[in-house]
Amino acid sequence: MDPLDRTRRSYDAVAERYAEEIGGELAGKPLERAMYAAFADLVGPGARVGDVGCGPGHVTAHLASLGLSPVGIDPSAGMVSVARGRYPGLPFRLGAAAELGEPDRAWAGAVAAYSLIHVEPADRPAAYAELARVIAPGGWLLVLFHISMADQPVGSTKHFDDWWGHQVDLDFHFLDPAEVASGLAAAGFTMMATLEREPWPGAEAASRRASVLARRTT
Repeated sequence: MDPLDRTRRSYDAVAERYAEEIGGELAGKPLERAMYAAFADLVGPGARVGDVGCGPGHVTAHLASLGLSPVGIDPSAGMVSVARGRYPGLPFRLGAAAELGEPDRAWAGAVAAYSLIHVEPADRPAAYAELARVIAPGGWLLVLFHISMADQPVGSTKHFDDWWGHQVDLDFHFLDPAEVASGLAAAGFTMMATLEREPWPGAEAASRRASVLARRTT
């Protein structure tokens, strides 16, 4: 089965439970809130932005609370349905990182929070290129991802067959920040900041994480 189809079906299976477990996570993540605030400041009030791999919509809603005009995009119909139910005043629709369905230069920026971790290595250049296509020159991209865990080194893949008691077929890729930066640079982005951090106690899975802020080359 195509990796994107496997990801879609897996997140369809866990959509409701994922929203229960993860939907309130930002309350316990001050550094991520700070990165989103910086992103909002950079793109400017009212800017149209994308939340790529929006899941249950909590990041989309947070971006809206910061004064932006976000659209949440996710390949999972189950996740889109949950997001619409939780945040009926915000737009959510189907799409994927390499198939955003937006016009060229449509966004002032985009956020991809723990969504590119499901993109296969061979498919990441297409995803980076698609993000570059829809972000206007001078616009901003914030990518968040897992780097490693105690049993998962950088560059490794963790496979789930079961998640919260639901049958899934899902790969989690642990990404090298230098590799992500190189791929984004090849697509036309300039790296502006990288934050690497340890897991926040009691708020998330015990993985080392990164937030990469890049600007679309003018």
